[in-house]
Amino acid sequence: MSDYRPDLATAPSATADRERSLLRNVYLWMTGGLVLTAVVALGVASSPDLLRAIVSSPLLFVGLLVGELALVVFLSARIAKLSPVAATVGFAAYAALNGVTLAFVLLAYTGASLATALFITAGTFAGMSLYATVTRRDLARVGSYLVYGLWGIIVASVVNFFLKSAVVDWIVSYVGVAVFLGLTAYDTQVIQRWSREAGGSLSEADYIRFSILGALKLYLDFVNLFLFFLRIFGRRK
Repeated sequence: MSDYRPDLATAPSATADRERSLLRNVYLWMTGGLVLTAVVALGVASSPDLLRAIVSSPLLFVGLLVGELALVVFLSARIAKLSPVAATVGFAAYAALNGVTLAFVLLAYTGASLATALFITAGTFAGMSLYATVTRRDLARVGSYLVYGLWGIIVASVVNFFLKSAVVDWIVSYVGVAVFLGLTAYDTQVIQRWSREAGGSLSEADYIRFSILGALKLYLDFVNLFLFFLRIFGRRK
C-alpha cells in the first residue's frame, strides 16, 4: 500500500492559478469602475443644466466630496461584513460620485491633454502592476514610506491651496506620480498575498469582497495617477 504524495510540480502552479484568478477579477472590477466613472463624467460634463445646478450650490458640491470620502472609508473598513450585493452597490456608487466631480476636470483641460494623460497613466500603471507580479522583491517594507509620502502630498496640497505656488504645485505633482506608481506595485502585491494566504478556502462571497476591495485600491491608484499626470502634461482650455 503506497502513501499519497502531492505532486510538487503542480502545487506551485495551482497557487499561481489562484493568484492570477483573483488578480484578473480585481482588474475586471477596477475596469468596470473606471468605465462607470468615465460615463458619468462625460454625461455630467455634457449637461449644462446639471453643471449649473452643481456650481450654483457650493453645499451640494461639498456634499459630493464628503460623500466620496465617506464611501471610500466605509468600504475599506467594513467591506468584510457587507453582503456581495451591498459591496457591489457601494463600489458602483463611489465610482459614479467620482465621475460627477471629475466632470469639472474634463471641462478644465483640452481633449488632447486628457487623452495624453490617460495614455501615459494606462502605460505606467500596467508597467508597475506587471513589475509587482514578476519581481522577487517584497515591497511590504516600502508600504509605510508610501503612506508617509501620501500624507505629505495631502498636507502640501492643502498648504499650497492658500500659497498658490507654482513651484510647490510642480513638486507635489511629481512626488504624487512617484508615490502612486509605488502604491500601484505595492497594492498589486498585497492582492497577491491575500490570494496566497486565503488559498482555496475563499467562499464565493469572500471572493467577490476581496475582488472589490482590491479593485478599489487599484482604482484609487489609477485615478490619482491620471490626475497628477494631467497636472504635469495637461493644457487648460
